[in-house]
Parts: sequence; C-alpha cells; structure tokens
Amino acid sequence: MINKRLLIKNLLAHNDENSFYDKKRKIDINQKEGKAKFLKHVCALSNSNPKNNSYIVIGVEDEDNTIIGVDFFDDSKIQNLINAYFNNPPIVQYENIPFPHLPDDKVVGLVTIRPKKGLTSLKKNIWKYYGGSVFFRDGSMSMPKVFKSDIKDVNSKIVEAIENHSQNNIKHTLDGVFDFMKKRQDYNPKYLIFKEYFVLCWAGEKKEVKDQTYYSRVDIELVNEQVRLFFSTLDEVSITYNDNSFTIIEYLQLGLQNSYKYYPLEKTIINFNDNVSYNIESTLLFNPPQFDKKILHHIFNNNNVILEKLKKGKTLNNIELKDLNNLPDTYLICYLNLFHEALDKLNEAKPYLKQYPEIYRKHKQVFRILRKVKYN
Repeated sequence: MINKRLLIKNLLAHNDENSFYDKKRKIDINQKEGKAKFLKHVCALSNSNPKNNSYIVIGVEDEDNTIIGVDFFDDSKIQNLINAYFNNPPIVQYENIPFPHLPDDKVVGLVTIRPKKGLTSLKKNIWKYYGGSVFFRDGSMSMPKVFKSDIKDVNSKIVEAIENHSQNNIKHTLDGVFDFMKKRQDYNPKYLIFKEYFVLCWAGEKKEVKDQTYYSRVDIELVNEQVRLFFSTLDEVSITYNDNSFTIIEYLQLGLQNSYKYYPLEKTIINFNDNVSYNIESTLLFNPPQFDKKILHHIFNNNNVILEKLKKGKTLNNIELKDLNNLPDTYLICYLNLFHEALDKLNEAKPYLKQYPEIYRKHKQVFRILRKVKYN
C-alpha cells in the first residue's frame, strides 16, 4: 500500500514538472477557466502516460517546492466531472494528504490519473478549448497536439520506482497514529482496526440533539495511506461503524428567520475488504428545502443591498452585519429555490467576504455543497 505523503515527497524530490507529474499552487474548478485548465492537464497527462499512473500535486510553490497546502477538498463527484467532459475518460482520484507542519484546515491535494486504453479528448467546448481537442504533455506544458499513434512508453519504469519507494511500513503507520492522537487530543481521538490491516483514526466534538448524536469538527484519516478522508469545522455528521465498514452521514443546518433544521446531505461508506483493499461509496441524500417565495424575494433583495455596500466599501450597520453572517447560506437557499441569479451573486461576493474569515468559510462550504449537487 502506498503512503501518499511519502509519494508526494518522492515526486517533489525526484523531478521537476514533466510528462507524468505536474504541480500547482492551487486549482479552482468553481470557475470555468480553472475547471478548463484542470481538465486540460488531466487530459494531457492521461494521453502522455498510457501505461502508468500520472499525478498532479496541489498546494506547492512552483519555484522552490515549498509545501503551503490548500483547503480540504472532499469532492467525491470529481469522476463525474471527468466523465461529463471527456471521451474515453481516465480514472481520476483526488485525495487530501495531511502534513504535520500545515494548519489543521490545510492539506496537500493529490490527483492520481489512471489512463484507459485509447485516446482521451474533450467531448464539448469549455472556456477557450473546443470539443474534440486532444492534449499531450510537452515537457512541463500541457499542449494541444495532433494525435500520433507511436506514443513511446518512457515513464513506466520511473513511476514504478517512485511508487515502490513510497510503500507504507509499520513505522509510518505507528507514527501516523501517534501524530493524530496528539494533534486531535481536544476532540476525543480514537483509532479503529479493520481486517487486521487498515488503521483508521477519527475525532470529533460530540453533541446530542433530540436523541440524535452528532459530531462537529470531525477529522478522519486512513493512516495506512496518510489520506485524510474527511475534515470539517462546520458540518454536523453522524458516525457508525462495524467490523467491515465506517459510515459517515453529513447534515446541513439550514433555515430562515432563526428557524433551522438538519437536512441530510451525503452518506459515505468506507468498505474494507478481505483482499487488503477498500472502496468508498458516496450517495447524495439532499432534498433542497422549499420556502415561501415572498420571503425569499425579500431576503434575496436584502442580500443584494448588503453586497452592493460591500463593493462600495460602505460601513454596515448592526442588523446588516447580522444578515451578512447568513449571506452565503441564504443565497444558497435562494438558488436551491430556483433563484438562479443567486449563484452569480455568490461568485460576486467572494472577494469581499475574505475580510470576514468565518463568513468566508461558510462561502466555501456553500460551493462544496453545490459541487456535490451538480455532479451527482
């Protein structure tokens, strides 16, 4: 089993960007340009490596390989995005890899691209790239090229050697458990063993609501691979497990005018198999709550007034500051109730909410929810 943290270190140490490996400071697939560039790199790496995995490491400075990290990105539907835009799509996995020196809310993103037999191409237009485009790696660049049938397999042995040097061992596993238990000691950390092989650590702040147990500030890591499976400072989740699986159900607390309810968002089951493998199944459970349209029109217009004041640098009064705290969530509710312009307003608000860290975290959470709903 590959230790993904060690794999990232070996990739960074072994090579600069090349035809099987790319690195990025960050990606943004919420915006059309960022999504298009990400798809271009996936396409190029897949086509340039028909017989081996290729990788994108996210959260690294390009000049000196300094690991700065990015936000936890739990988009379990990323394969749906790949399938939506590619002919002959590769298998793509996005994983969140914690590093000890990073803050709790930062990880390094690792994208693993496993090609299928045949050529990968865009099936439809996106940004400035046309449907039918084919990309390959030219050194460290992803470039559109005319397909040539004689793609040389020059990377398989190199990638195999890097992956072999990144295999897990008992020391890495024990160090990972000890690090987790120490770092998460404020939130009742636990470890579980599945199939006498897999070590899963988890922690969360427990609370009881109407005879239902929820956890917040939840952190879940599969220590064997040094992969963070779940992290959130905002969500409420329920957790159950047995000898073969670990199940997480995420809930959203949504509502208007100080009346809130918990709505199930997504169910994730991590299944551990007898053949020393595991798989993750995610099912979207979310049914958007419906609210009175007159109330929503009032809230939508009120949010727009607050956003315009932010754009002009005007001071908000106490009532407006209170409404600002709920602005991402209420725009989300409006959008889910077919106020389509609310999505544009959420995008407009992004740069102006960065000065309010808690509200900005809510804003990022809203887009995470929208990704899940869109690509389900």
